[in-house]
Amino acid sequence: MAQIRPFAGIRYSRKHPDISAMIAPPYDVLDEAGKAKLQAKHPNNIVNVDLPFMPPKSVGPDAVYEQASATFQNWLASGVLVKDTRPALYPYTQTYEHAGKKFHRRGFIALVKLTPFGEDVVPHEKTYKGPIEDRLKLMRATQMQLSPIFGLFSDPRNEVTSLLYKSAGRPELSGTMDGVKNDLWSVIDAEVEIQIVDLMKHRPVYIADGHHRYTTALQFQHEMERANGGPLPPSHPANYCMFVLVGIQDPGLQILATHRLIGGLQGFSIDAFRAAVGNTFEITESPVAPDRFDDHHQTDPNPHPHTFGLYDGRTRKLYNLRLKNADVLKPLEPNQSDAWRRLDVAILQRYLLDEILQPTFAAGKELTKGYTADAAAVAPQVDGQKYQVALMLRPTPLQALEELGKHGEVMPQKSTYFIPKLATGMVINPLK
Repeated sequence: MAQIRPFAGIRYSRKHPDISAMIAPPYDVLDEAGKAKLQAKHPNNIVNVDLPFMPPKSVGPDAVYEQASATFQNWLASGVLVKDTRPALYPYTQTYEHAGKKFHRRGFIALVKLTPFGEDVVPHEKTYKGPIEDRLKLMRATQMQLSPIFGLFSDPRNEVTSLLYKSAGRPELSGTMDGVKNDLWSVIDAEVEIQIVDLMKHRPVYIADGHHRYTTALQFQHEMERANGGPLPPSHPANYCMFVLVGIQDPGLQILATHRLIGGLQGFSIDAFRAAVGNTFEITESPVAPDRFDDHHQTDPNPHPHTFGLYDGRTRKLYNLRLKNADVLKPLEPNQSDAWRRLDVAILQRYLLDEILQPTFAAGKELTKGYTADAAAVAPQVDGQKYQVALMLRPTPLQALEELGKHGEVMPQKSTYFIPKLATGMVINPLK
């Protein structure tokens, strides 16, 4: 179960509590234009440190990481950034609108003790080498964890969140980014800290976003152990990793599906596709446009399990694909659990893509794949040029993270898309 602790974080000076111009989205969602826009907001925007080399997830020369560290140290020396004088837990709320409704996602920032994946911290996605090398070089240079990992835990009675927020007054720091208001407090009440630490001892943490950053922290810990000639002291900062922790039952927690955009198809038509899938799917023309796919299935009074959308850019029509055989993956993935084989995203990837589209319509080449969580972006992008069809699906249920965690399984790539993204720069974790 998760071991957490408070920490003395580094924050932007509270002399100017509105830090809208200083915070940034996670580094891996930015491009050159996005980075330049943030830099134009303020010379002290955290993106100058957190994303020293473009494009994201690629590895730069040592000099760019050394410059990022120098910039960070200059901000500390000049008072732009200030280290808290005592450890704290940091309640963190994001207020945003989605589908015409306002949501408040309440969580808190704390350190979680590092353990191998699958023990106290449970992953749901695979990791890849490139992003880890980049983040590790930045961590070595700055000796900081700049952006938090997004973690979920079960809090059915709202015990943890209620305890942390019971005396929350005016936020100490606030910043608005992409229409999302980010508010931060600090809790230094020793009695509350002890209760929260004790409550979290009985709950595993499921990583919602930040698998590469967690793997980076594990590698950094191993490097420090090698340099130390053995295990680090239990309280050493490198044994811990900064998380934003949110209860799975929190009403402000929203998860979207990530639709697949497919190009490079040869000889594709809806009739040819129908013949390829045989009797596995019932295929009917949808009564709604692709931009209404999400809304339609959320409000469907008679939802059918395992219903997908297929948008054909040539005919500009959306089709509903209803799976007839829920065990379609059993012969293909006999070693996976039923929970994994019943995931829509697993059926889409392992059957529709791997067994139908790739071998039947790719002419021996690798298909072109893109991703979007915005149903309204499907039709404009699937125009017969780069992408010819889109496979659309409903969001992965949150309880699937818990269920797969019990089996030690990970989902296919791009299985979840949580909104909103966490802000980088609300609080920073020093590793010295």
